[in-house]
Amino acid sequence: MTKWTAADIADQTGRRFVVTGANSGLGASTARELARVGASVVLACRNTRKGSVAAASMPGKVEVRQLDLADLASVRSFAQGLEHVDVLVNNAGIMAVPKGKTANGFESQVGTNHLGHFLLTGLLLPKITDRVVTLSSYAHRVGRINLADLNWERRRYQRWGAYGQSKLANLMFAYELQRRLAAAGSPVKSLAAHPGYASTELQSHTESFQDRVMVLGNRLMAQSADMGALPELYAATVTTLRGGEFVGPDGRLGMNGHPRVVGSSAASKDKAMAAELWARSEELTGVRFP
Repeated sequence: MTKWTAADIADQTGRRFVVTGANSGLGASTARELARVGASVVLACRNTRKGSVAAASMPGKVEVRQLDLADLASVRSFAQGLEHVDVLVNNAGIMAVPKGKTANGFESQVGTNHLGHFLLTGLLLPKITDRVVTLSSYAHRVGRINLADLNWERRRYQRWGAYGQSKLANLMFAYELQRRLAAAGSPVKSLAAHPGYASTELQSHTESFQDRVMVLGNRLMAQSADMGALPELYAATVTTLRGGEFVGPDGRLGMNGHPRVVGSSAASKDKAMAAELWARSEELTGVRFP
């Protein structure tokens, strides 16, 4: 079968997409391709200056709006300013950073990667007509959800453990959202995607010796950001996909290649834990999904 590429994206004229973290890496590649095929794209960026630089290189209808997922007030302000969205792409994220806290006191990785997107999705859901795509990672397989200490306050902080937890939370959220949408009879779909091993700026912010190791890994093994963006583009635009599906690269170990529907860990399919994580996320963010 022919491998799916960005050239296969159907015309998106008249449709509005929101892409978080669209000023660089996977988000910029995703926004650029969507704009190229006629979509109106909102680049939701913490740094609007960088967002404007990225937007200047993109074709079509793009606009930059400020969104800091590590600040729930910023998320609420952003959501309030939007009236209509066809597709929300929860792309932004941080990886393996030193221990830190968001503006609301959450551990920075679960706060930014999961809780910020959880709130954003809940606030925008009444305005979304088609689907929500949430970016996870192959690292979800090493993640464990610790509801008793989601924010790493009572255990020794492990940057990769925190990253894995946040990416598992992303995937569990996508699956649980689909179950709730289906139960409500909603036509909106929830899907997830992961980029495999893609070369982006994400690997240069651990503030440790690992930055050097990952830079070398990027040169030797990683696929480009454009290739890494294909799974989320596929999840965001292919009409034959069903809600609850997970898209990733088709190469060895899912690290590179072209997009296809892939499997996920047993932990990601734990419905009881997903429901508990959902309740805890609502409690922490103050959002109640319609």
